[in-house]
Amino acid sequence: MFIIVGLGNPGKEYENTRHNTGRAFVEYFIKTHHFSEPKADKKLKALVATGEIKKEKIIFVLPETFMNKSGASVKPLITSIKKAGTLIVAHDDLDLPLGTLKIAFGRGSGGHRGIESIIRAIKTKDFIRLRIGIAPTTPSGKIKKPKGEKAIVDFIIGSFKPKELEVLKTTILRACQAIGTLITEGRAAAMNHFN
Repeated sequence: MFIIVGLGNPGKEYENTRHNTGRAFVEYFIKTHHFSEPKADKKLKALVATGEIKKEKIIFVLPETFMNKSGASVKPLITSIKKAGTLIVAHDDLDLPLGTLKIAFGRGSGGHRGIESIIRAIKTKDFIRLRIGIAPTTPSGKIKKPKGEKAIVDFIIGSFKPKELEVLKTTILRACQAIGTLITEGRAAAMNHFN
């Protein structure tokens, strides 16, 4: 069984923001694969849906807490280090250019508050992360991250521009393939193919 978590902030006002990329991806995945409709789960403080890919059971979790409290929705499901190996967390990543994605395992939070919260809650960083790039780039393709804490916060909670949304849609389709490969062929194969 795999647990797939889409990080973001709940509420209409955050729907198209860069920080909600992980959540938007998981919502899209659930919808396009015709899995069960996400339902509120009080214990997990999250919306939860279920489904199967090639006979592998999957639980989808969309935390209804704010980003920095995401761990509260994951902790009840991940009760051991072994279980952490079945956790896939999709999230926005300011260290990757928009239009790219990367699969990571056993890495630190990179300053991402949602990931920090999960690492603290489950007491391990040994889980899979699907990092979806949101950083702007120069014409030559170099990342140009906003400078300073306030500029970073304003950027990540800002909405995608229409052109950026087009790029994101393509990335989300690749992310769907990456999840399929992770579940059917394993982490090493997925990392080889998508990183």
